[in-house]
Amino acid sequence: MKRRDPATFHRLNRRDLLLAGAAGVFVFAVPVRALTRPSLAAAILAFTGDAPVKESGVHFEIAPLVENGNAVPVKIDVDSPMTADNHVRRIALLTEKNPQADVAIFHLGARAGRAQVATRIRLATSQVVVALAELSDGSYVISRANVVVTIAACIEDLSDE
Repeated sequence: MKRRDPATFHRLNRRDLLLAGAAGVFVFAVPVRALTRPSLAAAILAFTGDAPVKESGVHFEIAPLVENGNAVPVKIDVDSPMTADNHVRRIALLTEKNPQADVAIFHLGARAGRAQVATRIRLATSQVVVALAELSDGSYVISRANVVVTIAACIEDLSDE
């Protein structure tokens, strides 16, 4: 094995210098905000625009204990007559610890017949899941559920919580 001369050991060659420069450009080019996940409160605020939210009127069906977070069935039903004057405009499905807080936003109208949606979602880990609905009069109703996930989906480092 060839030994390096101690006098030249700390010198950088052109390849090392270019690699270090490229890494530095990447670190400073990616905004810190893009690397952070939005909070649940921020997602609710973005959806409601700081309007008051009532804790009634939304029936949220999701299992409290989920074995696999890759496909979690969810059903949301909002109390509304779904008439032209009184209907649900949007239903949002938000999560606390997924990489993206807003999982789905469903747009409805008076002609939908029922204010009901059902889907399957992925959950990164045990967390709070929120169903939030915007009514045609500009008011908002919400329901929250705590879900324990034994096998997580959306695997990434969530150790900061």
